[in-house]
Amino acid sequence: MPRRKKQEDGEIAPEETGSEYRSGFCVIVGRPNVGKSTLLNLYVGVKVTIVSDKPQTTRRVVRGILTLPEAQIVFVDTPGIHRPIHPLGKFMVRSALDSVQDVDVVVFVVDGSKMPTREDEDIAAMLNERVTAPVLLALNKMDLLKRDAIGEITQAYFDLVKHDDWMRISATKKDNTDKLLEMIVARLPAGPALYPEQEITDMPMQFLAGELVREQLLINTRQEVPHSIAVQVDEWEERSPQLTYISATIWVEKDSQKAIVIGERGSMLKKVGQAARKEIEAWLGHQAYLELTVKVRQQWRRDNRLLQELGYAEQ
Repeated sequence: MPRRKKQEDGEIAPEETGSEYRSGFCVIVGRPNVGKSTLLNLYVGVKVTIVSDKPQTTRRVVRGILTLPEAQIVFVDTPGIHRPIHPLGKFMVRSALDSVQDVDVVVFVVDGSKMPTREDEDIAAMLNERVTAPVLLALNKMDLLKRDAIGEITQAYFDLVKHDDWMRISATKKDNTDKLLEMIVARLPAGPALYPEQEITDMPMQFLAGELVREQLLINTRQEVPHSIAVQVDEWEERSPQLTYISATIWVEKDSQKAIVIGERGSMLKKVGQAARKEIEAWLGHQAYLELTVKVRQQWRRDNRLLQELGYAEQ
């Protein structure tokens, strides 16, 4: 992970911000489906990483940039750390583990409404062993926490991980997220901004477009389909200042899954395409033409060649 980016046009200079300006990387870690992506999107102010109620929604490390008058934070959202059963899962976990190295702050997000799971214990053990940066414990989903369980659950997480500070939050309701942000800023090193002030992510738009399509598939398809879906952007053409043409392939592992994704007379594919196109157009600021194709490749999550093409494996 880069430590300092060369100053560019539009970047906040040290002399403009004063010597106390702070900047750095804050990695967000946790098991699947605890609210990591929701928290990042909240801080950045726009959707830079997709969100669904399906575990392991985030597959790659995603960066979102928040520039404040007093600091710039490069948030790093990671795939949920779990016990992998195929090469895709191993890539996801390895990406998350690699991301905690050489960062300035770590936010360990947990479901604070429930007792720790085995996956929470595994992540905590990794943080206790590997991380030298300050660790902030974010007990998310405080709105779901039952009053009579507060003491037991809180103490369980305190005993689990070495942490510099903690905060009980609700990322969906924005409770105490401002206080957690203050804790993050206070632990960043002094230094100039790493990215231009107007930049909110360094992820390519083609990657974001594919993720927005996958998000709609996660939201709309049945339980057995989501983990077997990947989206590959095949063509991206700026046909005019007002129109971008995008062609993408949706990969599934079975013919039955293909039938579900397409839907009766193409109804599901149309629904997904329309919803994703609106999200993409909001990002682009102009019209997009989105063409989707569904293809089957059995056990693609174990296919190293396709994983490399999708960016889920080392080249």
